[in-house]
Amino acid sequence: MNTKTLGNHALTVIDQYLNFKIGEAVCSIPYFNNKTLRTRAALRALAGKGSPQEIFEEIKGLMLKDHVDISTVTGELLKKTLTDNNIGIDCSAFTYYVLNSQSQELKKGSLDKHIHFINCHGIIGKIRCALRPIENCDVATFAHDKNSQAVAVDKVEPGDIITMVGGPDNSDRDHVLVIYQIEYQNFSPIKIHYAHAVAYPEDGIYGSGIKKGIIEILHPDKPITEQIWTENEKVGESNRIFVRAQKSQTILRRLHVFTGQ
Repeated sequence: MNTKTLGNHALTVIDQYLNFKIGEAVCSIPYFNNKTLRTRAALRALAGKGSPQEIFEEIKGLMLKDHVDISTVTGELLKKTLTDNNIGIDCSAFTYYVLNSQSQELKKGSLDKHIHFINCHGIIGKIRCALRPIENCDVATFAHDKNSQAVAVDKVEPGDIITMVGGPDNSDRDHVLVIYQIEYQNFSPIKIHYAHAVAYPEDGIYGSGIKKGIIEILHPDKPITEQIWTENEKVGESNRIFVRAQKSQTILRRLHVFTGQ
């Protein structure tokens, strides 16, 4: 059995969000729901769109302002401080930073140079997207045919994404998972490893953030929603993200920047 992964730089970005560190304190950066808080024009770190470095600078500044001794901060306190100050990351921005790093590592340049910003219209819209590409690259943009194409399960590669658009429950936002590792047996993919930024009801106030899961490929000729999904040791109908996938138009996709189109 062998394995393929994203490049080291992209894997580092995932780790920086999953194991965010300041002093000796470590925690997962919380999930941020921009739709709920309506902070589109705020600083990236305060709008769910910050890079690990931007979030680090923001939280460090807050702690210094409040005269907090960073050397005494625990992981629990760090997570609470991030959450209470509405500092976090949403699923599309998390995906953007991971895949932007992958694009640059592959010498393809920054991701925004390859994205068609479907929500930006006219001169003002184009300027807005040029200045704030991360804020204007949502799940629907990733899932648009101008930016990505559907991929068969047996052709999956690290850097592919799983987009979940629409669904019968209007409280569900569009969502995206980024695939960072594939396990193979006899040259065929058998396990997909993904990461995403998410909040589940059982997470409570301070439990949201970056989570990882595995999709076991039992039927490579069938859609991604007909495979075995496991996250937090929960499988099938007890797995919230799998249930979410069942409700939506869920498609395994590959950005055109990684196909040469």
